[in-house]
Amino acid sequence: MRYLPKSPADREAMLKAIGVRSIDDLFSPIPGEYRLTRDLKVPRQMAESEIVDWFKQRSKENGDDYTSFLGAGAYFHYRPVVIDALVQRGEFLTAYTPYQAEFAQGTLQAIFEFQTMISELTGMDLANASMYDGSTGAAEAVMMAVRITGKSGAVIARNVHPEYREVLGTYATHQGIPLATVAYTESGRLNLKDLEKALGDDTACVLIQSPNFFGTVEDVEAIAEIAHKRGALLIVSIAEAVSLGIVEPPRVADIIAMEAQSFGVPVGFGGPYCGVIATKEKFVRQMPGRLAGQTVDKKGKRGFVLTLATREQHIRREKATSNICTNQALVALMVNIFMTVYGKVGLRELAKQNLAKTAYAADQFGKNAKVLFAGAPRFNEFVVQTSEEPSAINSRLLGHKIIGGLPLKKFYPELGNAALWCCTELTTRSMIDTAVGLVAESERSVGSMKEAEEVTL
Repeated sequence: MRYLPKSPADREAMLKAIGVRSIDDLFSPIPGEYRLTRDLKVPRQMAESEIVDWFKQRSKENGDDYTSFLGAGAYFHYRPVVIDALVQRGEFLTAYTPYQAEFAQGTLQAIFEFQTMISELTGMDLANASMYDGSTGAAEAVMMAVRITGKSGAVIARNVHPEYREVLGTYATHQGIPLATVAYTESGRLNLKDLEKALGDDTACVLIQSPNFFGTVEDVEAIAEIAHKRGALLIVSIAEAVSLGIVEPPRVADIIAMEAQSFGVPVGFGGPYCGVIATKEKFVRQMPGRLAGQTVDKKGKRGFVLTLATREQHIRREKATSNICTNQALVALMVNIFMTVYGKVGLRELAKQNLAKTAYAADQFGKNAKVLFAGAPRFNEFVVQTSEEPSAINSRLLGHKIIGGLPLKKFYPELGNAALWCCTELTTRSMIDTAVGLVAESERSVGSMKEAEEVTL
């Protein structure tokens, strides 16, 4: 009954209880020119069956039956149905993280297991469970490095996700952290010679992404050696967590900032996603967020507690490392369930599928257009340069229920008509062939126009 309007009798009883005769008397203190004297211009009421049908029709507009080649930090992977079945249970679906040990053993255990699996996956000593997403995680990691080293500067690879760099720029401006950017080479990888020149005595850290924004895998060990020689920490951002199923984890890094959205978190208008910071044990006191730990009670039974929470609610404000997030336990639980369902073998098989489909797609696109950065190892993303604007090609692809690659001119104008394409296990071979065929058509059409122009001249 809570969704039904009050009846005339209900309204009369309520008016009588508060001592007025009518609705007009109730609103009499409001000047007449500000009161609405006509009926609202809204559609007629609908029956429940009509409302359900209306929402079904609207949901079809979301393009659920489209194939998407978009990646760039938000990836379309299959979500096992057990994820939603479990996270929607009342024990987990709360507005805030109930981490008081007296009544939150289930939540604390879920966080502990999440931290444990992320640590194993990344090759780090420990991980937290309370970052909003990969972009804020990368920014928090840079601030963490500044606190650890006592230095102020940071060197950022230009092939780090451009929106991550924008977020970091906002943080750095207000934290007084000077940023320097290092270019990429023709292989799409970080320019190591430029990196050496950019490092100074006051550089706190080097931030790279691997696989980077172009999908190529960086030489993390070489970068770590250069950074550590100058006393700087190495931060590795990972935007595509599935890559860790087959790409060697960057164990030589000091801090890893990861986006775990690929592990069972739906793509939904930018969030909430699942950011992670993983690091070496010696840096734990400067890590933002909370850590759940395992212990035993006085009877020797296993239990879970909040081991570390460097927030102003728990420690002195000047020593706090608070961040923008609040309850990330629910999305961390999604990731937890995903990793449990797939396991080590399953995650490796998933990564292989992504790798194989990307290799096929890049090879097919390369027969008709130019695939950039082809000489470097890649995971599930690649850059295609076309003669025609990618947005024009994408408009035609939509007619075939295909969402094309991300145009890069906004972020990398030097790449011209380039777009970032992504393949996952959900990308079918037939859709790849259709997209390749439309790009080939575009290239032939532009080529014919150029030939006609040359003949005219």
